[in-house]
Amino acid sequence: MTRLIPTRQAYEAWAEDYDRDDNATRDLDALRLRADPPPLAGAQLIEIGAGTGKNTVYYAEHAARVTAMDMSAAMLDRARAKLAGAPVDLVEHDIRTPWPVETASADGVAAHLVLEHVEHLGPVFGEAARVLRPGGWLYVSEFHPFRQLRGGRARFEQASGPSEVEAYIHLHGDFFAAGQAHGFALEAMGEWLEDRPDAATTPPRLLTMFWRRA
Repeated sequence: MTRLIPTRQAYEAWAEDYDRDDNATRDLDALRLRADPPPLAGAQLIEIGAGTGKNTVYYAEHAARVTAMDMSAAMLDRARAKLAGAPVDLVEHDIRTPWPVETASADGVAAHLVLEHVEHLGPVFGEAARVLRPGGWLYVSEFHPFRQLRGGRARFEQASGPSEVEAYIHLHGDFFAAGQAHGFALEAMGEWLEDRPDAATTPPRLLTMFWRRA
């Protein structure tokens, strides 16, 4: 029987195996970032849901400075091992609460595979708007809601059996409403299939959005 586990508890348990487990969503997310990255040169960047640093390593190579937040100490321990000496500040923090970041201090905010674990988008978009300078950007990459509607969730194996991570479904309109309410304009959106023979007969796996703050 599959167990449903609260987000922090789940990622604390999954951290040790996260990078080596098969995970098509994680891998497609990393591929799309590197294929079409947001503007990073000279950027002061906030990354939310940094996890084991799967994308933080890339951001650290291209941005001026990265503040990477995650609620799981165990996931950040894995990130720390990858990022020794990099221009990155790793911060254990629940992004559903006010961020420990100064107002109008960042050029970009990046959110990867984290908003599915947040029930209400508004506070997160509000904090992103607060910490960004005028003209700053927000890059969102999420497990596609059409997959969620078919029962898809982040899942992993434990000694006690399969486990799924607490998640919430946000449709396209939910993202659009949250962005508009906090002064963001959507400049680009992508819906991405994975590279497999039957991909065309399945819903997209990934939804990406690039927003600009007024």
